[in-house]
Amino acid sequence: MDPNKLDYYMRMGKRLFDDGTIRGAELDFKEQLIAGLEKTRHAVLSGSDDWASLLENVVKDPENRITERRWVQFWPVLRDWLGSEDDRAILLGALKDLWADDDKSAGDRVRAFDERVPPRERFRTRAERLVPIAFLLMAFGHDYPPFGVNNLESAYKYLGYPKHPNSNLGEVYEHELKFLDQLVHHSEGRPVDRLEAQSVVWWLGGNPEKVDTNGPNGDPDPFTERLDNLGKKLLLDPPSFLSKTVWPMLEDKRQIIFQGPPGTGKTWVARKLAECLAGEQREGEPKRVKLVQFHPSFAYEDFVQGFRPTLKGDRAGFELRDGPLRDAAKAAKAEVEKARKENREPEKYFLVIDEINRGNIAKVFGELYFLLEYRDEDGEDNKMRLQYSEQEFSLPKNLYIIGTMNTADRSIALVDAALRRRFYFVTFHPDDPPIKGLLNEWLKENAPEMEGIAQVVDDANKKLGNKDAAIGPSYFMKKNLDEGMADRIWEYNVLPYVEEQLYGDPGTLNEIKALWPDGDGEQGGSDESASGDDDDEGKDV
Repeated sequence: MDPNKLDYYMRMGKRLFDDGTIRGAELDFKEQLIAGLEKTRHAVLSGSDDWASLLENVVKDPENRITERRWVQFWPVLRDWLGSEDDRAILLGALKDLWADDDKSAGDRVRAFDERVPPRERFRTRAERLVPIAFLLMAFGHDYPPFGVNNLESAYKYLGYPKHPNSNLGEVYEHELKFLDQLVHHSEGRPVDRLEAQSVVWWLGGNPEKVDTNGPNGDPDPFTERLDNLGKKLLLDPPSFLSKTVWPMLEDKRQIIFQGPPGTGKTWVARKLAECLAGEQREGEPKRVKLVQFHPSFAYEDFVQGFRPTLKGDRAGFELRDGPLRDAAKAAKAEVEKARKENREPEKYFLVIDEINRGNIAKVFGELYFLLEYRDEDGEDNKMRLQYSEQEFSLPKNLYIIGTMNTADRSIALVDAALRRRFYFVTFHPDDPPIKGLLNEWLKENAPEMEGIAQVVDDANKKLGNKDAAIGPSYFMKKNLDEGMADRIWEYNVLPYVEEQLYGDPGTLNEIKALWPDGDGEQGGSDESASGDDDDEGKDV
């Protein structure tokens, strides 16, 4: 391999670890899959009858992130196998060979599975067969990573590593493992194993420059610098989270959703990010950032286009009106035409959708499901006819959508797989970057005498034990915060929310109430009050 390119590649890979990208976008998800596959492997080798349901649960990832990878091609085939008694027997035998508790090499395991299972639709070509087999091999942990065809081959080409041999699947897979071992050997701290190295390759492919923050002369890129400055202003950790993680996702799909428990700053960050990326507004031009909030009564007619009641003189009727999505798209398209005439890059337009999961998304979005995936206003095949005006419509590439989703809201279950496949999902959680430590930093700058609140919130979240319903930092990020205001927020804002989450669990509720300091700075709630009647709980707060 080219040593200079390898040095640069691994520096960019380490940067992805340093700014939290690999952990947030890759490793957490893969480790969940590994845990599920380990359980399935144990069931297969122990003869348990629930192996099929366990395997199905692993592949049917609740957040549908598998659909972002070629693993999704394996699911229809797997579903067919599990539905047929004969095919299920073939699959079970192949899994026993693949997951055998012996010292077979990775290549031998791949070959054993491949020889057992006959070709069929979506499981015929070499890539179609090896990708899901490697996915199943993740049951062994970090040493047996996934196999990603396109990014892996791009990395081979960029680094000058020999292309995989045109032979059996076992040798192709072992060729990848040797490549990943070389990356680990050449790294400086991270990646530390094959799974981490594969995550670097999945993210960088053959284009490590996409995470480089320096311009061609080594000077900071102004666009990156602007996003990093915003990250510092918003106290995100790391500040480069917006430039290194969020912006590449927006560039790729043009739409992203910030998800997390209430009070984690999702909407605030979304609006500030959109304003930063949209740039300075020119006088007389349409607003480049629009905000809309979904709710149960919000419909397609409110969002895209529909007939709305009108009164002309004293006569009632209906007229066709565009919603915020169509308005934003028209303004963005007009900007594209103007920029084309002026020979410049078009400005970016943003639609921020707050509480996106509270609407009936399938009904509100309508034909947008197709248009979100095919962003090409010039392609005739990438246009759809609107339901009411029957005009052809497409989404311009300079229109970006940022949604927010409250994971404590039960309506999150209504977000379907088709939507999840079209958006990147970024989680905001008090215990994880970029929100981790935010409240503590804000209190240091704005209310240093109240700094202990951050520890109380951290301790309360540990006792809650539910990441999707944690207490977010923004409850206490108020101007002129003092002791009286903090007490009111805790008792009348935070505790009612906690009580709802802990309904039927008064013991844990009492423990959380006892965390709040009393007027003398001591922890509130004596042993007696913590085990007493509900009517006496928390009176010292």
